[in-house]
Amino acid sequence: MSIHLAAEGLFKSYHKGRTEVPVLRGVDLEVERGELVAVIGSSGSGKSTLMHLLGLLDGPDAGQVFLDGRRIDNVSERNRDALRNQTFGFIFQFYHLMPELSALENVMMPHLIRQSLFGYFKNRTRLRAEAAHLLKRVGLGHRLDHKPNELSGGELQRAAIARALCGGPDIVLADEPTGNLDAETGQSILELLRDLNRERGLTMMMVTHDPLIAAQADRIVRLVEGRIEEWSPALA
Repeated sequence: MSIHLAAEGLFKSYHKGRTEVPVLRGVDLEVERGELVAVIGSSGSGKSTLMHLLGLLDGPDAGQVFLDGRRIDNVSERNRDALRNQTFGFIFQFYHLMPELSALENVMMPHLIRQSLFGYFKNRTRLRAEAAHLLKRVGLGHRLDHKPNELSGGELQRAAIARALCGGPDIVLADEPTGNLDAETGQSILELLRDLNRERGLTMMMVTHDPLIAAQADRIVRLVEGRIEEWSPALA
């Protein structure tokens, strides 16, 4: 299989006043196309920071990020925006759904960002149908018009997954997608992600603190104090 997403020598620090806090200290990582990789590690080990750098939500202090062999961390802001909107889909622990919008409207957001106002009105029937199809695929066909405050935690995460898939991304980056859910609901969300990974050939990376969730990935990457300490195949 080909290398889809890669990092070389990533360093990242943050500042608290005059104090520099190193987070990543030279991370090398390769993710194959269609692979589901779990990133584990203790709090503060750099898991979320690594995810943000790979998805161009932040930039490294040093090092490089590659997509299909092409460096992307140094592209223009316009191209970064396009990659975040079209190539990457993001799932977050706390969902980040817009409270004033329905589930259907939230799922449509990547298209609304991508389209001009004229383009949206021209294509709105097709776009609404695609968003409705995604919500049905994640088990929310009966919740299209419900707002986030009318949904359970598991339903909120399912809506966030549908939004991440809107527009057909090649790579899904999930930051603690089950971390705010009970064990049973978290397992159902992991099974949904696993099914989507297989159905669509999506490349997926997920940050998780749960070893039982991580064990169901194709491969586990462990971060310790900003470095990859161990690579291991996931347990069956």
